Amino acid sequence: MTDTTQSRSRILILLALAGLMAATRGQQFAPLGHHLPDASLAVFFLAGFYLRARWVPLALFALATAIDLTAIGWGGVSGYCLSPAYGMLVPAYGSLWALGRWYQTRHRPDLATLPLLGAVLLIGGVAAEAFASGGFYLLSGRFEPSLVGLGHSLVSYLPGTLAALFGYVGLAAVAHLTLNPRQVSGRVGS
Repeated sequence: MTDTTQSRSRILILLALAGLMAATRGQQFAPLGHHLPDASLAVFFLAGFYLRARWVPLALFALATAIDLTAIGWGGVSGYCLSPAYGMLVPAYGSLWALGRWYQTRHRPDLATLPLLGAVLLIGGVAAEAFASGGFYLLSGRFEPSLVGLGHSLVSYLPGTLAALFGYVGLAAVAHLTLNPRQVSGRVGS
């Protein structure tokens, strides 16, 4: 593959990921937000996997912020989640981007890497939820913090977070294999 082809592919991937985030972020403003879960966490993981430029997570975070502010300012969405805790989305998204980069260096085109991918997504999903929900619970000023309340907050949102993360990354894997059918072998063990 030539440098020009790789560059075009990266641009298309970035546009697709940005489009997916814009289409699913926020239930009242995004076109698919009523029907599909937010893909933001998966977008950051996939950006880490596919896109090497270090400015990419910053650009995606700026897009996420612009979407949120637009939804609040013009879309009639409540600003309830906009608080000092909003900054905790940086480590939430950053951890998934970093894990996507880490996994990309260990990924092999065979089924033997699926358990590692699952473990990385589980770790990333738990970390992101701890930063996002835990940060909101502790820093938003909307709750009287307690260990039980924090645990309840994490347990309430973690299953949905993991389902969305695994679902979107699974769909991306299917798309990847469809576009690159010769890049996988059926080996399950090493």
